[in-house]
Amino acid sequence: MSIAKRLSAEFFGTFWLTFGGCGSAVLAAAFPQLGIGFAGVALAFGLTVLTMAYTVGHISGGHFNPAVTAGLTAAGRFKPADLPGYVIAQLAGAIIGAAVLYLIASGKPGFALGGFAANGYGDLSPGKYGLVSCFVMEVVATFFFLFIIIGVTSRGAPAGFAPIPIGLGLTLIHLISIPVTNTSVNPARSTGPALFAGGAYLGQLWLFWAAPLLGAVLAGVVSRVLQGEQER
Repeated sequence: MSIAKRLSAEFFGTFWLTFGGCGSAVLAAAFPQLGIGFAGVALAFGLTVLTMAYTVGHISGGHFNPAVTAGLTAAGRFKPADLPGYVIAQLAGAIIGAAVLYLIASGKPGFALGGFAANGYGDLSPGKYGLVSCFVMEVVATFFFLFIIIGVTSRGAPAGFAPIPIGLGLTLIHLISIPVTNTSVNPARSTGPALFAGGAYLGQLWLFWAAPLLGAVLAGVVSRVLQGEQER
């Protein structure tokens, strides 16, 4: 598959993840009568990955996340030379996805930007968790997200079913970590909303790059030891 097609797939996949996942929080969860709650937001993020993994995963591998690309590179499952292009495409998808979401959300009378589904620690954490708690949560959650991804796409795993445990894994991660960090495990997803939320959210964005990338690379190294360097 040409690199242009692969990057386009990553763009659209990350757009959908940001628009769908963050959109469920900004648009649907803002109305308690709809009954979506944070559990609904968690499910929405899982569904975005599941649907796009089936739709374009055969084109690009279905990363939609710089941490996933970094983790697969560390695991020996992805060419390092292709990493910068993937990250740029993912960032573009997330930023444009957030921009379209902002365009829609701001059309409501009395619209208040607030955190715009951005991530944060301390006063910007939904549960007011501190820096250390949030950093550890993002490292651990991203580690296991990559551990799941690498495991279910390895030789010997049932073929054709990988998007299901990956989507459910991301849903579970959100159920655990939304109260702590509003859940990142994805630097691109964090960057798009933070650019619109601005201020302190941009100032804290470093954590939602550093922690997910660290967790992902650790998972890649551990998985490489356990499962060897494989491709499917």
